[in-house]
Amino acid sequence: MADYKIIITGPVGAGKTTAISVLSDIPPIITDEAASDMTLNRKQRTTVAMDYGLMQVGDAERVHLYGTPGQERFSFMWEILTEGGLGLVLLIDNSRKEPFRDLQFFLDAFKNFIHTTAVTIGITRMDEKPSPAIADYHQHISSLGWPKLPILEVDAREKEDMSLLVQSLLYSLDPTLAG
Repeated sequence: MADYKIIITGPVGAGKTTAISVLSDIPPIITDEAASDMTLNRKQRTTVAMDYGLMQVGDAERVHLYGTPGQERFSFMWEILTEGGLGLVLLIDNSRKEPFRDLQFFLDAFKNFIHTTAVTIGITRMDEKPSPAIADYHQHISSLGWPKLPILEVDAREKEDMSLLVQSLLYSLDPTLAG
């Protein structure tokens, strides 16, 4: 059996824990604790170590899903969690005040990992705030000097959306993968 590891990251409230919960074929391990800082303005609980889930892909492959904490004060976990990772799923909450700033921050924070693996980007909460649009994200990434990256509008609560995002990452790693 082949085992792979994918890291899911992004700012607080972007949908990382929810995504792992809908993708996992086992009950996920969630390390949420009561929020005690400005995170409390966005939600009551926040990830403090990691989230973990497991996706079975066919009969012979499993994908281990690791969600990072979204707060910079837990960034020491980011390097630990990326070790041995196949690639990165970056979730950006479009309803936040400065989603491009969040995007740039996480691309910079994970730059070394991304350059040795791959990244795909999911934009959440576009139903709450449709602007900026996906085309705006492509333009912004291009202006930062990044190559064209897969960027999809997703709802972290929808298994189909999140599966498509993971498939996009896997396809960017190996374009010969079918379906």
